[in-house]
This record gives sequence, structure tokens and C-alpha cells, in this order.
Amino acid sequence: MADKSFTCARCGTCCCWPGYVRLRDGEAEKIAAFLEIPVEEFTDLYTELTHDRRNLTLIEHSGGRCIFYEEKPQGCVINVVKPQQCRDFPLNWNFPGWEKECRGFLGTK
Repeated sequence: MADKSFTCARCGTCCCWPGYVRLRDGEAEKIAAFLEIPVEEFTDLYTELTHDRRNLTLIEHSGGRCIFYEEKPQGCVINVVKPQQCRDFPLNWNFPGWEKECRGFLGTK
């Protein structure tokens, strides 16, 4: 579990780790509205079914980087409407070794 004093440095480490970003009910619609596109277009362009076919997940660029993460200058393009899974990092979920890579945890900006 992360230190309760964790402050996100917006370094993008968690956005570049391979794996699912599962969308919860209503999140596709919220992101589509933010992008000003129909939800069907959003799901066609930016999501796929998980292997267990239970959820939609955001697609990844090669290497695992989230489709909505731009290194410079912006970071997360959908930050204001990012999925709950993203908001929950690292206090409610994390990946092995995250604390060695995450600048928010290390206290460096």
C-alpha cells in the first residue's frame, strides 16, 4: 500500500505500464462527451474487449502506453474524465515495482 501522503507528479509512469484500463459503467459516455464524439465512435476508435470479454479497455500503443497519454507537453489528454481505475492508482491498485518508478511516491517532480 502506498504512503497516504502520495502526491501525483503526473510523470506518466502508470500511464505507460502495459495492462488493461477497464472502463466502468458510464465512463465511455463521459469520455466520448469530453472528446465531443459519439460514444460509438469512441468505442470503435479507442477501446477493445478484454480477453475475458467482460469489459471494455482502453487500447494501448506499442509498449503499453495508454492511447490517451502524450509525453510532452500534455500528459493525460482525458485527465479531467479519466477512468476510475486511473484515479485509484496507487492507493487502491498498483503494479509490481511501481514505487521504484513513480516520481509521486519518490517525492521528486
